[in-house]
Amino acid sequence: MEYLETINLSFLEFLFFCSVILFASLVRGFSGFGFSASSVSLLSFILPPKEIVPIILLLEIIASFFMIPSIWNKINWKFVLFLLLGVLFGTPLGIHLLSVLQPKLTHLIISITVLIFAFLLLRGYKNRDLNHNLSKFFVGVIAGTVNGFGTLAGLPIALYFLIIAAEPAVIRASLAALFFFTDFYALLLAYFKDILDYKIFYRTLPLILVVPIGVYIGTKLFSGSSKENYKKYVLYFLILVSIFGIIRISI
Repeated sequence: MEYLETINLSFLEFLFFCSVILFASLVRGFSGFGFSASSVSLLSFILPPKEIVPIILLLEIIASFFMIPSIWNKINWKFVLFLLLGVLFGTPLGIHLLSVLQPKLTHLIISITVLIFAFLLLRGYKNRDLNHNLSKFFVGVIAGTVNGFGTLAGLPIALYFLIIAAEPAVIRASLAALFFFTDFYALLLAYFKDILDYKIFYRTLPLILVVPIGVYIGTKLFSGSSKENYKKYVLYFLILVSIFGIIRISI
């Protein structure tokens, strides 16, 4: 009980917290992204946004750490490099926006954009002509801004990978590797913006045991999934997250 008092959560809120993180870890283990998209909106019912973002960044790093040994040989480092350069450029802007702006309008624009492209992809849209370094950098800038602002970098990058018709194993591995670096970078910037405090790390401690369980289950589900099913499940997930985001912002 002393622990719960220190982190300002009731027992039921803490159970809800752990359940959300378990589900988010499963999504990450399956798709390579989606940890924050699966958790930020739900956690906002019990925590303020400025506390959620650094917690999710820290847990994302842990999730990537547990995934990397099994995906190392599937990572496309050229993809990761140019996306990473863009993310490094865009993340400081996102962190700055987090500290000075209301996120509702930006989240609404992101959700609508993701929803439109997800429906287009379900209808078979693809564009391999976008598979060049400038596009990767530009998508990275967008993702970095979104990551610093609301830890939702996975949405635009996942859409980009699906648009250029990359292989599921490459998508999953490259996203997990990318977020290991970008989330660490965003967490460092959050520290210098005084968004971190001791409660963030204290709240994260018991969840270190929850994350690998979810990642393991998600990895097993990915291993039994076909290429088409992976794409379908990811798109359904993006659509669901976008619709939920639009509804929540509109209420």
